[in-house]
Amino acid sequence: MQGNLANGTEKLLDWTSIDWKKVNKQVRNLRQRIFRATRDGDWKKVRSLQKLMLRSHANVLESVRRVTQINQGKKTPGVDKVVVKTPAERMKLVNEITTYTPWRAKPVKRVNIPKANGKLRPLGIPVVRDRALQAIVKNALEPEWEARFEETSYGFRPGRSTHDAIAKIFNFAIPQGKMKWIVDADIKGAFDNINHDYLLKTIGRVPGIELIHQWLKAGCVDDNTFQQTEQGTPQGGVISPLLANIALHGMEEAVGVIRRKKGSKYSSIGDRMVVRYADDFVVFCMSKEDAERTVQTLQEWLSVRGLQLSEEKTQIVHISEGFDFLGYNVRQYGVKNQTKSGMKLLIKPSKKSVQRIVKRLRTEWLSLRGHDVKTVLIRLNPIIRGWANYYRNSVAKRTFNNLDDYMFTREVRYTKHTHGRKSQAWRNKKYFGKLHPAREDKLVFGDKITGYYLLKFSWFPIERHVLVAGTNSPDDPSLHEYWQQRNLKKISNLKPNERKLARRQAGRCPICGGSLFIDEDIEQHHIVARKDGGTNGDNDNNLLLVHYYCHQQLTARQRREWAYE
Repeated sequence: MQGNLANGTEKLLDWTSIDWKKVNKQVRNLRQRIFRATRDGDWKKVRSLQKLMLRSHANVLESVRRVTQINQGKKTPGVDKVVVKTPAERMKLVNEITTYTPWRAKPVKRVNIPKANGKLRPLGIPVVRDRALQAIVKNALEPEWEARFEETSYGFRPGRSTHDAIAKIFNFAIPQGKMKWIVDADIKGAFDNINHDYLLKTIGRVPGIELIHQWLKAGCVDDNTFQQTEQGTPQGGVISPLLANIALHGMEEAVGVIRRKKGSKYSSIGDRMVVRYADDFVVFCMSKEDAERTVQTLQEWLSVRGLQLSEEKTQIVHISEGFDFLGYNVRQYGVKNQTKSGMKLLIKPSKKSVQRIVKRLRTEWLSLRGHDVKTVLIRLNPIIRGWANYYRNSVAKRTFNNLDDYMFTREVRYTKHTHGRKSQAWRNKKYFGKLHPAREDKLVFGDKITGYYLLKFSWFPIERHVLVAGTNSPDDPSLHEYWQQRNLKKISNLKPNERKLARRQAGRCPICGGSLFIDEDIEQHHIVARKDGGTNGDNDNNLLLVHYYCHQQLTARQRREWAYE
């Protein structure tokens, strides 16, 4: 049974009976009202709506679902060793949050994970209850700041991505531009060193500020030893990326970016431009001397926030030397008789990124020795699809072809190791052929019995990413159609047999009404089960594309209905 989800006292008895369309709509509407009130400068209304969001039962439900079913760390416990896995445990957590106050934040658990450079990155893992509370507060605080954040900030924000940051860099780095010198900056331990006093003062007296204060001061447990936290916001916390963005807000103004209004839009003018993705950023300057002054300006600006630039990783480079950013290499190359400037901008996968994917693929191939071909396809295809989709917006065709050549070498080695006593002709006949129905490629590796095959990097066409416009945010209620169209563009990243279903559903899950493209896996659901005569096939009206946990909920409902028949 379901009561008034916004602020009612009647609670749900069964997690699988929740109407997620209604829940998500109520949370979305509240976020949009907070955003609009902020844009209007009605701060009294903003604070009132934020209080309403914190009391919203729909917000509690959405937040619990996010931290226990969607977020990547859902299976990682905090210091209390508690993980919420079942529908009953989720409802218990919902009831605890809505009935018990005041809360006291528990320390985070320190976990060190390897970084790409071989060093360790310290993560702070809050307990599940604190994660849910952080998601609740984030939904109240984020829309306000979405209405205030700068347009060149792209990290950990709804509707924005690394691809938007790279597309913005493309606009600044074109040969026709005048800013040829780049400050390629790195903040030393940004999340670990943010000044608490500065951060809390910047946030202001908003509803939920006392909880934020608790999370910042909760301390951490490292190897069973408690340590105080006098600075920083732990990586691993749901609200930490938002807090970091708040601390770094204002960088455009600090480096002297000037905006000029043209009608209803603003364009950038001036001698410096900045592109920031969380704590990674680059500044475009007119001269080397100005770039050096920019570094000094940034050092002073960051010091107020308890931060400093890394002397080892911060560098000043000319665009003809190039720089790496978010896994890409950005560089202008000299060309003859092709452009007026004599230069051409190329954004490609960086050498380090290519080396990392080759190393990972090699590790996977070696671990797959002795396994059947089906296991090989299951393990490798998601890796290939993910890497190719990430870099397909760059000049990556040659890189993709080189990776395919490497994969062919590994495929031949795999078949030789598996069938060492057979001839190469026999192995080729068993594992290689024209397995892709839409391609004439006769050297596709796969399982001829099932028809499944290994993807090739070169099968992913190069597509330029369309940059998110200005300060556009999904929390802006006037931009519904704009974000719907951007959501549909993500369909091309799906598997071929899922694309038609996704287009028919307008890129949305029919169960919860939300976008299919969140951090949750998606599955195909048979409206009429195959055991009851339902048919299969990607063109069949019997299929729906749904989120993994929406699929579980739908299946649970059907089982209850069958039980009462």
